[in-house]
Amino acid sequence: MPSRPRRVVGALALAAALPFAAVACGGGGGGDENTIVIGTKFDQPGLGLKNPDGTMSGFDVDVATYVAKELGYTPEQIEWKESPSGQRETLIQNGQVDYIVATYSITDARKEKVGFAGPYLITGQSLLVREDNTDITGAASLQNNKRLCSVSGSTPAQKIKDEYPGVQLQQYDTYSACIEALKNGAIDAVTTDEVILAGYAAQTPGAFKVVGGTFSEERYGIGLKKEDTEMRNKINDAIEKMESSGAWKEAFDKNLGPAGITAPAPPPVDRY
Repeated sequence: MPSRPRRVVGALALAAALPFAAVACGGGGGGDENTIVIGTKFDQPGLGLKNPDGTMSGFDVDVATYVAKELGYTPEQIEWKESPSGQRETLIQNGQVDYIVATYSITDARKEKVGFAGPYLITGQSLLVREDNTDITGAASLQNNKRLCSVSGSTPAQKIKDEYPGVQLQQYDTYSACIEALKNGAIDAVTTDEVILAGYAAQTPGAFKVVGGTFSEERYGIGLKKEDTEMRNKINDAIEKMESSGAWKEAFDKNLGPAGITAPAPPPVDRY
């Protein structure tokens, strides 16, 4: 079978015998021999956020940390790597990360390049506007040359280009850049998945609102090397354990509950 990062082989081999010890690891990702490198977003409140003190927080971060624990790594052994939407496949293919948990929608096109474990969450695309906006009520109302922001390389940006040609789509590198543009009036709305938008709305109470319901289905998966079936199975096992133990709902409620989102039923893992 395909060669695997030495770091991960060491983790899997020694995790059972040394569950609380540092495990042998190494290889791609840029970490030392006692780390696992995990990609996530650094600018998405409630999902993947690098805090001012350097710590990481969010639902994706909690999922990634739980998976790492099941692979034999403590939180202190995790090296976090920022993974913007347009760079995720490259980071995986080049071995710069062991896996990515970064609001990463599973699509057929992406599965040509990388592998996916999961899904661990299902959400849908929606719209964020300023609190005082009254003329944007859903995707159809964007067609009158509204200025819409999304992120380069993201599924939501592609859907707008494919299905809503009358929209002035502006693509930035990060959603936080879109939020700044919305705040200062440079654009009329931001589009991405509802859970992401809700996190931004909760971060600045009274400034923004989510409108229009959802108009897609996004299945978030954990991205990894396409050929690494063994690793994918291990991560799927970890996701199922997190869901069945109650830790999944606890993480969702802690991170996304304050945004007013009720935890859905966790989705079944796809053992493709």
